[in-house]
Parts: sequence; C-alpha cells; structure tokens
Amino acid sequence: MKAATGIGIAIACVGLLLGASMEGTPLGSLFNVPAMLIIFGGVAGATLAAVGMDAMKLVPTLYKKVMNAETPDLRGRVSDLVGYAERARRDGLLALEEDLEHVDDPYTRKGLQLVVDGTPPELVKEILESEIHAMRARHKAGAKVFESAGGFAPTMGVLGTVMGLISALQKLDQPETLGPAISAAFIATLLGVGAANIVLLPVAERLKQLSAAEVQGRVLVLDGVLAIQSGDNPRVIEEKLASYVPPAERGDEEPEPTEGPQLHAVDDEERMAA
Repeated sequence: MKAATGIGIAIACVGLLLGASMEGTPLGSLFNVPAMLIIFGGVAGATLAAVGMDAMKLVPTLYKKVMNAETPDLRGRVSDLVGYAERARRDGLLALEEDLEHVDDPYTRKGLQLVVDGTPPELVKEILESEIHAMRARHKAGAKVFESAGGFAPTMGVLGTVMGLISALQKLDQPETLGPAISAAFIATLLGVGAANIVLLPVAERLKQLSAAEVQGRVLVLDGVLAIQSGDNPRVIEEKLASYVPPAERGDEEPEPTEGPQLHAVDDEERMAA
C-alpha cells in the first residue's frame, strides 16, 4: 500500500491521544508552546549540525517519498528484459537501439545503451554496479537524517523536562502552581519520545526498506542486461530473473502433491510383510 507509512503514523497518534483522553489527560495541555520550541528547535538544530544543510534540504522530498512510496514492479521489469532479449536474439543487439527511447527506467536504458555500444561485459558490470553503490550511498544519507533526529529527540525531551523542573522548583513557595508546572515540564519528554518513535525512526526505517527494494530491482536489471549481452536464451533469462520476484507475484501455481511416493511406501511395507 502506497500510503502505509502515513496510515501507520496516524493510527499511532490516534491511539495515543485516545488512550490519554480516556485516562483523563487534557489533550489541550499537550500543545505546550515552550516544550514544542525546545523539542523541534533543538532537534532541528542538532540534526543540522550532524548531517549538514544539503541533507536537511532533502527532508521535504524524503517525507513525500515515504508517504507516497510505490512498490517496485519486479515482474514488469522481468517481462521487459525478456522482451529485449527476444528482440536481441532475433534481430541482433544493435536492434535494441530502436527501443532505447521507449525505455522509461534510466538505469535500464543506460545498461542497454552500453550493450548496444559494444562495451565489454566486465566494464558494463562495473559501471552498473557503481551506479548501485552510488544510489545506496545517497539513500543511506537520506535515512541518516531521520535516524539522527530520532536519536536527538528523546534527549531534547529530557533537557526540556529538566528546564521545566528547574522553573517549577523555583516556585516552591507557591504550592498551587507546583502541580501544573511539573506536569508541563514532563510534556517535553513526551513530545521528544513521541516524535522519535512515532515519526522519525519509522520514517528512517521505511527509507531503508525502499532503498533495499530499489537496489534489488537494479540488481535484477544488471543480471538481465548481462544475460542479454551474452546471448542467453530468453526463457533461461526469464527463469533466472524470476528468482528476484516474490513467489506471490510470479503467478505460478504450485504443483499438486502426488500420491506416488505414499503408494510406493505402502507397497514396500506389504512386500516386507509377505
């Protein structure tokens, strides 16, 4: 599901707010402006110091990607590569040049272009693997932003609580204000821990999963391009690349178990008894 991350975050927020309301916690008290400034300002500043401005600029794009992520169509990629293999086997590798402008995926197009240009297989593999390594490094840097923020948020919450308690303890001569002040102080910890475990760390984990799925898709394309270049049979290529596709998406039906071995076992037992 494309919106699974957003739905999960919404469910977590609703569950926590509903539970707090049932316990008698005034939900309005959670919207504490000083605590929010301490948490969100402190987390933003610490994360900026840790990952740099260039990485911070990617935060809106990464949020959008996570909230609207699409599952890679591995089966579709296998079908496309098998089609290119059939074309190459029938008309030659140079015939693929006519199809390049219709290839939507830049990585697949680059691999096929290298093959059409007569690039040696070892160099094709090296170039395409370098693309995968570079992509993995970019994705790791993106996930690191949210991992860092998720690590800083609880600590900032504790700092906010300590600051709130310092302010509360200075009013010991006003017992009627002590309870609300202490309660407000702990809101900072609540916000920090909540932001880390409901939003920041789940987003970081989701980015890692999306990266792993995209890497798997590119490895599939790499193997397919090399197989096309080596002139393998399209059916063999299809069987090889199908291993990257989850069994539930392959559309293959599992063969029904036969009764032969059981009948044979019975015959053996009867023969031994005889």
